[in-house]
Amino acid sequence: MRKLWYMGLEPYKARYTLQLQDWNEAVFKRRGINYEIVTGETLSNDQAIVTGQVLDAHGRTYFGMSQLMNLIRRLKAGDVTNEDVIYFEDMFQPGIESLPYIFDQIALDFRPRVAVRCLAQSIDPDDFVHVWGMSKWMGLYEKMVDSFADLVLASNEEMVMHMKIAGWEAPLYNISGLAFGKEEVRARVPGELKPFKERALRVGFAARWDQEKQPDFYMDFIEEWNRRYPHLGVEFCVFSGAKLKSNNDSYMNRTRDMQARGLLTLHEDLEKNDYYALLNDTRVLFNCALQDWVSNTVSEADTLGCNVLYPAYRSFPETFANDHTRLYVPWSIDDAINKLYPLLNDPSPNMGRISDWTDGTIDRVVDILEGTSNNRHKRWEHNKWSRNSVDYRKYTHESKY
Repeated sequence: MRKLWYMGLEPYKARYTLQLQDWNEAVFKRRGINYEIVTGETLSNDQAIVTGQVLDAHGRTYFGMSQLMNLIRRLKAGDVTNEDVIYFEDMFQPGIESLPYIFDQIALDFRPRVAVRCLAQSIDPDDFVHVWGMSKWMGLYEKMVDSFADLVLASNEEMVMHMKIAGWEAPLYNISGLAFGKEEVRARVPGELKPFKERALRVGFAARWDQEKQPDFYMDFIEEWNRRYPHLGVEFCVFSGAKLKSNNDSYMNRTRDMQARGLLTLHEDLEKNDYYALLNDTRVLFNCALQDWVSNTVSEADTLGCNVLYPAYRSFPETFANDHTRLYVPWSIDDAINKLYPLLNDPSPNMGRISDWTDGTIDRVVDILEGTSNNRHKRWEHNKWSRNSVDYRKYTHESKY
């Protein structure tokens, strides 16, 4: 790989994209990668998600198309060669159809390789594209990208499986994690982390308050816990980087009711450092998502001395290296309560290992990208993260660390 052209995401205060480019650049520099950030133009400076729920619908498309314009200018000038890799942080990139349109009209000797990272897409039955009825065209978009991408990067083995049954044919790789920078996150909390026993008896929830994250289950869980252990005084919270909102109004009505009854505390519109300060005074971060595909929240909490309790569902067993003490049976409030009780009292002996592993995700991406070949007919099967053989499911039970 002569040069890496990095197609990042626009920064949002409420999302990890605020730090994503810094995390990547730190690894690129450490490894001596020749790279260039392909810039985009932001539609506004408020770093807020106004339309939509994951990224702002207007901002995402505007930024992505302006990035493609800048990339195409460099392609036209001959700055991008067939020894280069264009790396997209998201498979959905407005304007990306420009690339096959150009590539099919130029010689192979001038075509760079294209790698895309899949974050969810229509292959995920719980993705927001299904909430908004976008899957009827998003699946066709994905087939288009699949037809010309040289590499598709999945964040875990279960995502690979979903890609396979969708009939994707591009070379697939499992990078086993989301991009993360443990050192950068840790540096945002000055001094020593607060000792576990001195932390507030607090349980936090940091996922979006949308239906695929199952806030109803969290609220059911809180009410059952308080029926059993009202005397323990555990504080249950929601941490949000914006004003709390949901794609289901009934969740908000119930939230306000529980807040009024003193069962749920909201921390809204949090800056990153304020959120990290709360994690530094929290004992357990709880998750009940149907869809997270690893979750940056688990890496942040694990970095900052929190225990983490997640369902043994989809990507989470791989992320947790099958740690049964911090994984509960999905949809079992009884098992979740049984698992939470000891995690409120003592730090897990495995604390820190999840974030150590995800801290290496960008390195795994670079390993894969550096191993790509100019020969497009070669599937690069030598790479340990390749999932292009018929026995790709054999990796699901293996602990990655």
